Amino acid sequence: MENSLFQLKFTAKSLARQAKRCEKEEQKERLKLKKAIQQGNTEGARIYASNAIRKKNESLNLIKLSSRIDAVASRVQTAVTMRQVTGSMTNVVRGMDRAMESMNLEKISMVMDKFESQFEDLDVQTGYMEGAMGGATTLTTPQDEVDVLMQQVADEAGLELKQELGGMEAPQGLPEDSELTERLAKLRNAS
Repeated sequence: MENSLFQLKFTAKSLARQAKRCEKEEQKERLKLKKAIQQGNTEGARIYASNAIRKKNESLNLIKLSSRIDAVASRVQTAVTMRQVTGSMTNVVRGMDRAMESMNLEKISMVMDKFESQFEDLDVQTGYMEGAMGGATTLTTPQDEVDVLMQQVADEAGLELKQELGGMEAPQGLPEDSELTERLAKLRNAS
């Protein structure tokens, strides 16, 4: 199982490296695109833009795959850890059985102390693994950070695309549902 864990981690890192390589290639294609536009080479610019988009999509796919494999590796790590803890607890229980047979209070106390320390270690390891798995498998990010990043990218794209798009307007938001707004206001006032 440890070999599988190593292979999973190695594969995830390899995919992440390939994704970075694709990102660099995308940047090179973007520079070629910019140069072609400056030279007035529209056909070449289309080819470079197509290449840049393909490299970006390839990079995103590799990142997604790397993330999935990393999540599986975290689960395998948890299984390995749980197997080790189970073995330790089995040994402790055997020791407790022997201690109980002889009813040696000192021995019982030592075994119980060892059990408690291993149980605390298990809690720490489980907490760490749950945190790692939560971090590796969760796909949610704070909404305000997402909104800020989207706004930055839109602003940058707007500045670059403003000349090409002319007077094109941004799409307007959906109209508010007044009935829902009223119900929300009543709920707020009630509490």
